[in-house]
Amino acid sequence: MQQTVVRVICAIGQSGQLGLNGELPWEGNRDPEYVADVARFFDITRGHVLMAGPKTIGAVPDFARTDRTLFVLRSHMDPEETLKQFAGRVVFIGGGPPVWDIYARFVSHWDITRLPYDGPADRWFNPKWLTASARAEGDRHPNPSL
Repeated sequence: MQQTVVRVICAIGQSGQLGLNGELPWEGNRDPEYVADVARFFDITRGHVLMAGPKTIGAVPDFARTDRTLFVLRSHMDPEETLKQFAGRVVFIGGGPPVWDIYARFVSHWDITRLPYDGPADRWFNPKWLTASARAEGDRHPNPSL
């Protein structure tokens, strides 16, 4: 059976900021680096699956709805069963901390852009997400010390 390739692409502020009041802290900033980051996100996820909560999926603009598969995640869904639906595909997990807390153990690649934002936030990037998949792989290895 083909594997699902699970990735995350996100941007963080200078101190790891991710969110503020349910939005990106830099939402609407038209400076070149912010515009380029949004364009890069839509370019990299084109042709793949984007899984996220309803608010994130709802925010995907019309132009990006036809060239990727959008899938709404719900808290009652089993992550392994959900990912199996997309065997052989590249799946990007969006939605921030609540979703990444659950799906980080499946992520094989984190693509993180650090933006020049250095203001307030109420959501932060958790570095433990980066090692969650390595720990999960080690847990499944017959000899975890290897």
